[in-house]
Amino acid sequence: MSLSGYTLPVFACAAAVAALHWLRHGQPLSVTSVDLIEPDVIAEIPIEQVAGLSENSALAITRSDPGDNLDLTRNTPIWALVQWFEGEGENVIIKGGEGIGKQLNGEGKAAIYGYAQRLLTENLQRLLTPGEKITVTIILPSGRSLALRTSNSAFGVVEGLSLLGTTGISQPLSTPDQLTAFRGELQDKASRFENLVFCIGENGLDLARKLGINSEQLVKTANWIGPMLVEADLLGVKEILLFGYHGKLMKLAGGIFHTHHHLADGRREILAAHCAMLGLQSSDIQTVFHSPTAEAALKHLRSLDHSTASHWVNQVYGSLAETIDIRCQEYIHSHSDRGMNTTVCGSVLFDRDRQIIVKSKTGGMLIEKLC
Repeated sequence: MSLSGYTLPVFACAAAVAALHWLRHGQPLSVTSVDLIEPDVIAEIPIEQVAGLSENSALAITRSDPGDNLDLTRNTPIWALVQWFEGEGENVIIKGGEGIGKQLNGEGKAAIYGYAQRLLTENLQRLLTPGEKITVTIILPSGRSLALRTSNSAFGVVEGLSLLGTTGISQPLSTPDQLTAFRGELQDKASRFENLVFCIGENGLDLARKLGINSEQLVKTANWIGPMLVEADLLGVKEILLFGYHGKLMKLAGGIFHTHHHLADGRREILAAHCAMLGLQSSDIQTVFHSPTAEAALKHLRSLDHSTASHWVNQVYGSLAETIDIRCQEYIHSHSDRGMNTTVCGSVLFDRDRQIIVKSKTGGMLIEKLC
């Protein structure tokens, strides 16, 4: 049985609580209690080190433990620097230090999102007396190097990791137990809706909500797209909109239905093949094939369109989207006992700036129904 750990915001909060405790009592804590809020659970988090830096500041360190999860932040140190301050404004001010990413579309704002902000603020406010104010600076010493191994830059977060998520429980997105949990959510929503939206991760879920899609019709799949499509078909779901980042969803066009990079990639081969089928020049196909990321390949196609008044992005991504739909139908049919009456699939792909690149013909029809 797999064991869940906690997300990065929980450890950041635990370190901040320990540092505040030092400021008030001059004593280190070996364990702190953190109210996760989502879910309604109290977590006991070990504290590795605490030090007072001055009368007005203290530093505490924890280490990430994501549980039974393929998570590159495992055992990474998380620091929290807490300082008293006087002045106007909120009584808890949260800042991003070294290793916390910056949002390119947020004018360099620290990538500390809603749940992390709420978790830190609510837990720390309870420990302050009226009139007391603190600044909390979260530091991830390894964040800058770890970020190079993530897709953060694809979503406009640079120079570090983001404190992202909607819960304190770390979800092991690549373990069979997590697939069981996703299937449970799917079964619940399939009993209430005939049309559902599959999102691989938080970015898709967030963008779908902003477009006006009912949150109750959103289903998180993580990398288990294939099994989730088959499950939806068995449950009698009529229509599925696949809504995701192009660097993930394009794998489906190559018949890759478990999208974790540890198992399979194929993005550059898939993208280059579609470019070749559509007649792109050999030198440009070479550039696409050797691009370090899907985003870089998209950027090259966009630059071609700009310089030559061509339409390579629409052609290539249109071909990808239609192929995704076809491959999904084939996958469901090959794994289903329902004959030809299978779930209809459509796809919508977006880029690093969360701008929609393309909708397949069916994807465009479905998104009009859902929004």
